[in-house]
Amino acid sequence: MPAEPARPIATISAAPARARPTGVGELDRVLGGGLVPGAVVLLAGEPGVGKSTLLLDVAQQWAAGAGSPSLVVSGEESVSQVRLRAERMGTLHDQLFLAAESDLAAVLGHLDAVKPGLLVLDSVQTISTSGTEGVPGGVTQVRAVTAALVAVAKERGIATVLVGHVTKDGQVAGPRVLEHLVDVVLHFEGDKHSSLRMVRGVKNRFGAADEVGCFEMHEGGISSLADPSGLFLTRYSEPVPGTCVTVAMEGRRALLTEVQALIGATVAGSPRRTVSGLDSARLAMVLAVLQRRTERLTLHDREVFAATVGGIRVVEPAADLAVALAVASGGLNLAIAPHLVAIGEVGLTGEVRRVGAVPRRLAEAARLGFRLALVPPGCGPTSTGAGPEQMHVIEVTDVRSALQAAARASAE
Repeated sequence: MPAEPARPIATISAAPARARPTGVGELDRVLGGGLVPGAVVLLAGEPGVGKSTLLLDVAQQWAAGAGSPSLVVSGEESVSQVRLRAERMGTLHDQLFLAAESDLAAVLGHLDAVKPGLLVLDSVQTISTSGTEGVPGGVTQVRAVTAALVAVAKERGIATVLVGHVTKDGQVAGPRVLEHLVDVVLHFEGDKHSSLRMVRGVKNRFGAADEVGCFEMHEGGISSLADPSGLFLTRYSEPVPGTCVTVAMEGRRALLTEVQALIGATVAGSPRRTVSGLDSARLAMVLAVLQRRTERLTLHDREVFAATVGGIRVVEPAADLAVALAVASGGLNLAIAPHLVAIGEVGLTGEVRRVGAVPRRLAEAARLGFRLALVPPGCGPTSTGAGPEQMHVIEVTDVRSALQAAARASAE
């Protein structure tokens, strides 16, 4: 017999599935408004990127504002170690409970005692159950532990966040079914040499799966970055050759990003092509197009170094035009106007192709004071019928016309 009879959809209340804000704005953005009671979230990331720090802040915010306790269960650290981190972050709250366990039965016992509204389990690979064969972290154990926690979360309405390890390829460690069992899968990304951290939605049953949240790591913990565009720009007192600004899309968020290029000396043999934060294959293609489609640039025997600013990684084709202009600017020693942004994909014949979300990109650039934009054909205000009033938008058909437009803007 079914546990409940089937009912008309109009008679079913949607209130139990409403998201409750965690108090961490950027995480709420990625989750689609907050955590849903009974939802299970898997947060995966490399060691040391800041997963535990972020979730300790979430647990404290939940304990302070949700009206129910939060429970952090650590299978990797002692409660004293977690307490030291919480003291440094200022997250000591009476309704935030800590436990150090590696056995599933003990975790369930803590749930019975504390009755939390939020459970943070750090990490799911360290928990085992005696009723299942295999070592902790093995495929069988991870599957059994996750399935049991999902069942308990749904039954009791506990918002649950599971921390997951990743492989050397950046994928979630463990069986693929782990990602199917949970409701939300988030990836926590960041370079250890940069303060920037990003939470990227991969799967979300309660909202959009293409959102990105930005955070900044500092000595006191981690904080949300509601407006991170300034991190990826350099303010120069005078225009400098070899730089160009583009607008990258991270999920549905537009981020202004500066691309820098340095053209080295002529060398015999194969010159180096070094990138940081860019796709090396797309850089090689852009260099080949510039070499073939422009007259004054000679790049085949010169070293080329290209990078983004602030630790952001940009691999979308929409940055091709900015990369081309930065390389040409460095090669010709011609500084591009500091108020110019370039958006567009470059094809092998040198044409500039259309990309998505151009109105959103232009609006963000205009908000930060940029007054001139080079865009692909069909993406300007005359084609779309809309555009920032304070911005002059020029449609360029190919790389050569883009270089000419940039040169005119720099001379004005």
